[in-house]
Amino acid sequence: MGILVSHDRALLDGLCRRCLFLEEGAAILRPGGYSAASRQREQEKEAARQEREQAATELKRLRRVQVSRRSQADQAKAKRSARGLARHDSDGRARIGAAIVGGKDGQAGRLLAQLDGRLQRARERLAAMPGDKVERAGIWISAARSPRKTLVSLPAGSLPVGAARRLIHPRLSLGPCDRVALTGPNGAGKTTLLRRVLSELSLPPERVVYVPQEVSAEECTSLLEDIKASDDVTLGRLLTVVSRLGSRPEHVLGSRQPSPGETRKLMLARGVLREPYLVVMDEPTNHLDLPAIESLQAALVPTPCALLLVSHDRVFLSHLCAIEWRLELRGDETHLLVAVMDVGGTGGSEAPPAPPTSS
Repeated sequence: MGILVSHDRALLDGLCRRCLFLEEGAAILRPGGYSAASRQREQEKEAARQEREQAATELKRLRRVQVSRRSQADQAKAKRSARGLARHDSDGRARIGAAIVGGKDGQAGRLLAQLDGRLQRARERLAAMPGDKVERAGIWISAARSPRKTLVSLPAGSLPVGAARRLIHPRLSLGPCDRVALTGPNGAGKTTLLRRVLSELSLPPERVVYVPQEVSAEECTSLLEDIKASDDVTLGRLLTVVSRLGSRPEHVLGSRQPSPGETRKLMLARGVLREPYLVVMDEPTNHLDLPAIESLQAALVPTPCALLLVSHDRVFLSHLCAIEWRLELRGDETHLLVAVMDVGGTGGSEAPPAPPTSS
């Protein structure tokens, strides 16, 4: 028996038999690993949504019936009134008296009173149901496919990694719709290679979204001030993305310095508006919770631009990438191998097959 707290979906699937979800002040225990428990959660949400819709539909129907019966009751009340009758119209007064005694004209009023009770119960039932909580809706990354056939091309060579290690790599190229996962152990040289690729890009800087692994405090503050200075339309679009990635816009704007997770969301949000040809993210799932990771993943799946993602999150990468640049440590050298990504989800619809491995 043990408790594991993690954002690693593969780890949670492999080790956990039950998952505890903390949502909106409630703790809900569901069976299975994270994937199975999440599927049950979605089924529960869909069932609750359908139940709310049915309750709301029934309430609307009862309100329409109420309007109709109130009209009938008003007409019946008018019939029971002696106003408007001539002083000597004894027959008319007799008919009204008979209707009151017989209760026929009062039936509409009794039905209306009964309906009022049903309406109240319907309102209470709908109010007692869990409300439509604000879900982290998907975000669309307004990207585009570059007209260039090659975004970057590096000849075979090597790069220094620190003082005592070299990274040996074959010829590397990145096409306009390639989806590349850069993987390997810490210290192997992933960030070093990433910086080299960025320095060799044949793209306008404004059409590249780069979210680094580390951002200085000064950069965080500067980013936030730039975003606050945006016009209302741009600011609204930026904060919509931030909100859908799980951060409260008012909290982000009210802070002096955004947190590391908020900074990443702001950088991505700003990049979304540029229609990028390339999205480069170094450890994008760091500092994000699972719903935010899944929202980001869903946003990147359909985007037509190229992706270069550095991550240890194999589930995240398997949904998004078709090519893997894998770094392996061999003594005091790091060797880069190019391979087809082990796809466990759905990558991009236009992602090409991986190039052959170079030695």
